[in-house]
Amino acid sequence: MTEQVADAYQFPWYLYFTILSIFLGACWGSFLNVCIYRIPRGIPTHKPARSYCPHCEKQIPGTLNIPLVSYIMLGGKCKFCKGNISVRYFLVESLTAILFLLVWMKFSPDGSPRSFGLHPVTDVYVIPVYWLALFGLILGTFVDLEHYIIPDRVTIGGIIAGVVLSLLTPSLHDASTMLEGLKCSLIGGSLGFFLLWGVSIFGKMAFKKDAMGFGDVKLLGAIGAFLGWKAVLFNILASSLIGTVVGVAMILLGKKEMGSRIPFGPFIAAAALLWILWGPTWWEAYMNLMLPPLP
Repeated sequence: MTEQVADAYQFPWYLYFTILSIFLGACWGSFLNVCIYRIPRGIPTHKPARSYCPHCEKQIPGTLNIPLVSYIMLGGKCKFCKGNISVRYFLVESLTAILFLLVWMKFSPDGSPRSFGLHPVTDVYVIPVYWLALFGLILGTFVDLEHYIIPDRVTIGGIIAGVVLSLLTPSLHDASTMLEGLKCSLIGGSLGFFLLWGVSIFGKMAFKKDAMGFGDVKLLGAIGAFLGWKAVLFNILASSLIGTVVGVAMILLGKKEMGSRIPFGPFIAAAALLWILWGPTWWEAYMNLMLPPLP
C-alpha cells in the first residue's frame, strides 16, 4: 500500500473523499439530467451552455442550478414561469450521488470487508472507472424508460471506453498486465454482444416479433467490455429475473397489459449495478457452494 493511498484511507482523509464522492455524484447527476433531456431530442449537450426551463425556455442562472438544493428551495417549480419541473431531476441527482458514494465505499487498500457487504476494491483507480460506467448506465436507463432507445453514446461509446480503460486499468478485471486486461475486456464485450444477440434472434423466431431492441444487445456488450465475462453471465440471469418480477408486478397493478412493451435496458443496467457493488462476492459464494474446495 502506497503512502498516498494509506493516507486517503485514514480519517479525516477518508471522510474528505467520502464527501467529495457525494458532491461529484450530485454534480454529474445534474449533467446527466441535461444529457437525458437533450440527447434523444437531438439537442447538443454543450449548446446552449446553461440549462433552461423546458416550459418558458429561460436560461437558469448558476445560483438557481445547484444540484439537489435548488430543486428543494424552488419547490420543484421554475422561478420564472412557475411551471412544474419533473421530479426526475431531483431523483437522478440523488441517485447518482448515492451510487458514487457506494462505489467509493468499496475502496479497501488491504482488501478487508466493506460496509453493506460491498465487494472490496484495492486499486483506487478502479473507482473513477466505475463512476464512468454508472454515468452511462443511468443515462441509458432514463432515456430508455422515456423514449425506448439507448443512445449509441452509451452503447458503442461504452464498448470503446470499456476496452480502452481495461487496457489502462487492468485491475478492473483483477488482471496484472495491460494485455491481460485488454483480453478480459474483449472476451467480455464479445460474449455480452453475441450472447444477447443470439437470444434476440431466437426470441424473434419464437414469438414472430422483436424480443428486444438492438440497443440492449450493444449495452450488454459495453457492460462486458467494462466488467468482464462473469458479469455478462450474471447479468443475463439477474436482468431476466428483475424484468420478470417488475413485469408481473406491473400487470397485477394494472399498469401494463400482457404483451405490452417494456424497455429491457433498465433491467440490464440494474443487474450491472448489482455486479459492480456485490457481484464478485456473490459469484465466489455461488462457486464455493456449487464446487466446494477439496479437503
